[in-house]
Amino acid sequence: MAERESSHGVVVLAAGASTRLGSPKQLLMHCGETLVRRTLRNALATHPAAAVIVVGAQADAVHAAVADLAVQRVDAGDWNDGMGASLRAGLAALPNAVDAALVVLCDQPALDAEHLQRLVSAWNKNRSRAVASAYADAVGVPALLPRSWFAALAGSRGDGGARDLLASRRSEVVAIRNDALAQDIDVDDDRGALHED
Repeated sequence: MAERESSHGVVVLAAGASTRLGSPKQLLMHCGETLVRRTLRNALATHPAAAVIVVGAQADAVHAAVADLAVQRVDAGDWNDGMGASLRAGLAALPNAVDAALVVLCDQPALDAEHLQRLVSAWNKNRSRAVASAYADAVGVPALLPRSWFAALAGSRGDGGARDLLASRRSEVVAIRNDALAQDIDVDDDRGALHED
């Protein structure tokens, strides 16, 4: 059997309440499947060593949408404290053998497996650096974060999550541009980016 090229894990952040949207964005339909299922399926296509989904608001319904996929459910009791809390819970659930975490959100309808694989491939060329998506004049998620960053991420608060750390350590980040990822689903007007079938 060939040796596994990478030992990254996947962390899907799916705990938010989508208060500005008025309904759980994770469960919105896009191209025939829920956003959360589409996100996780694309992330699993990178062949991670482990995958976790962090749930909070609507935890059972969100998990039910992906229950048949190879993912571990992680309930973030403090999900209401912001994305940083969900990220801490997800990173803590990854096995020690995982060398990096591919962090993905559920609200970027343009996200596909090809972009995620580009992140993983770039990280495999230099595992000491983070690899992040570049769009809207910044770097952000999806991003592949090396284990050496986990301790700093464990202290993150609010909704900054990985974004603030990526900005402060920009010289240690390989950026992979994908301008389409700037479109996310946050308020009702954003639903036009979705295609139900």
